[in-house]
Amino acid sequence: MNAQAPPSVHPNPRKTSSIRRLGQVDIAALREAVLAIPEAVWDAENAGKPNRFDALDSTRHIVFRFVDGFRDWRGSHDRPLWADWRHLLEPVLAQAVAPYGYARADFPRVMLARMAPGGVIKPHRDANPAAKWPHKIHVPLLTHERVVFYVDGIGYHFAEGEAVEVNNMGVHAVQNAGDGDRIHLIFEYYDLDQPDPDWVHLIESPGA
Repeated sequence: MNAQAPPSVHPNPRKTSSIRRLGQVDIAALREAVLAIPEAVWDAENAGKPNRFDALDSTRHIVFRFVDGFRDWRGSHDRPLWADWRHLLEPVLAQAVAPYGYARADFPRVMLARMAPGGVIKPHRDANPAAKWPHKIHVPLLTHERVVFYVDGIGYHFAEGEAVEVNNMGVHAVQNAGDGDRIHLIFEYYDLDQPDPDWVHLIESPGA
């Protein structure tokens, strides 16, 4: 079956239409721990990652939480490393999302993304229905001025420790033109009290 969403499946109207800068967060403890991750762990986690998309061919990932299926954001699960890392991740997540003010919310996907010097993420949209409702947020842990994030052809630079929501429904891409790695904490976030969209009955059950 075609993995693309039906035409009537529209994104969450609360999502940004370009980028939304959410402010600086304290990344010191998380950044120190991430920079100490052995290459063998990066290799093993990247080899077993669930997010295998063509556009991400030059990016390595360590995935802490992930959706149960690509058609529904409401089902998600912890992956093995979440238990060991949650004490470092949760304070950063909480600070990053404070501007939204949601009383009850969830994080269906949480991961680290590492791009080597010269790496690119090809222009693409996050087409799976599970990506259409949550906010998609980046927090750079390691970056430099020659890393550019493009949304609909406009280039942006995100500073270390700056939380930024990006429009994953627009055409977006990344270029690392510098001489060092780029490592971002990337996660999704949505309001559990926001009514489900009227198209939710059109999507298949998780894992379908």
